[in-house]
Amino acid sequence: MKLSLCMIVKNEEETLAKCLNSVKGIVDEIIIVDTGSTDRTPKIAQQFGASVHFFDWCDDFAKARNAALSYATGQWILVLDADERLAPGMGEYMHQMMQNRDLIVINLIRQEIGASQSPYSLVSRLFRNHPQICFSRPYHAMVDDSITELIRQKPQWKIGTLPKVAILHDGYQAETITKRNKWQAAKSSMERYLTEHPHDAYAASKLGALYVEIGDLNRGIELLKLGLSQENEIEEGVLYELHYHLGIAYGKQQQFTEAKHYYQQAIEINILPQLKLGAYNNLGNIFKQEEELESAKIAYQTAIEIDPTLAIAHYNLGMTLRAMGAYREAITAYQKAIELNPNSAETFQNLGVLLLQIGQLSDSFLMFKAAIELHEQNNSPEAERLRMGLAEMGFRL
Repeated sequence: MKLSLCMIVKNEEETLAKCLNSVKGIVDEIIIVDTGSTDRTPKIAQQFGASVHFFDWCDDFAKARNAALSYATGQWILVLDADERLAPGMGEYMHQMMQNRDLIVINLIRQEIGASQSPYSLVSRLFRNHPQICFSRPYHAMVDDSITELIRQKPQWKIGTLPKVAILHDGYQAETITKRNKWQAAKSSMERYLTEHPHDAYAASKLGALYVEIGDLNRGIELLKLGLSQENEIEEGVLYELHYHLGIAYGKQQQFTEAKHYYQQAIEINILPQLKLGAYNNLGNIFKQEEELESAKIAYQTAIEIDPTLAIAHYNLGMTLRAMGAYREAITAYQKAIELNPNSAETFQNLGVLLLQIGQLSDSFLMFKAAIELHEQNNSPEAERLRMGLAEMGFRL
């Protein structure tokens, strides 16, 4: 079963090779559509045997992605961005599912590397090379609209989901977002689209979430509620996002009753459990802040059951157990968080406080020392504040 990789790129020389290396032996052809690179991106693509084409950028991701699809000759198409890569061992699973004659698309779980709150998302990136499948929406382009219409016409087609993490995504770490300064371009594009499609819950979800992220909470809430108010049936993944981001918005406004309501609504939606981690973790944070410690503990433990590698959940569980007086259990939770994320100064620092509290002075000293070193690496003023506080207690670092 021939598989074509289709990508659009622009000035991706830092990440493209890593992406293309991850698909070696998995894809049969590589289609690259370049939208205006001024660096070595096209040459790097050619070194991997890619067929490189050029596209005049027109502020429309869907048109660029559809241009890439037009060159594909495989029976199936995989779509990646340059800051993404296939997880090791995924090729075999993908090809196994591609043999299923009933599937029109295979949804893939994407992990956001460096994201602590919502590390997973579900993306429609592996689909048949069918003439009716195309991308829509100028920003957050996706094939979902065309697939929905195709299934409406031919109900025999089914949607599959690969249950393992298939795509690793580096591009949305905080420093990358700041570097690329995508917010303004995204906002303008999505505003135009929503004006033309005022009943589109997905567009309202994405734009509302963006406003919440940049701090315009009232506008964000207005848009998210607009999405929820649509009379048409809302896809469950979109419904989750609407409730989840309303939870975030109301949490930032200190309206915790409303925030808890929307997080709990999000958790009830029938989607993959991995996609609900942000709601569980944030709900736990509100319970903890309101000293509903048993409820907070349950929320964090549920998140850990879903994903035992979620360091922030172990850390938050440690904070909660410490507040409950369950010190030994709290130490275990902190230690697990450190094992999963050894670069968290806050975890070392809070473990140091707890060890000091129970009289384990030498171990406490080691934790504080590690915390200070990490704070210094991050140029955080917390390093000096912590050093001075310890000096007042007789510690010399």
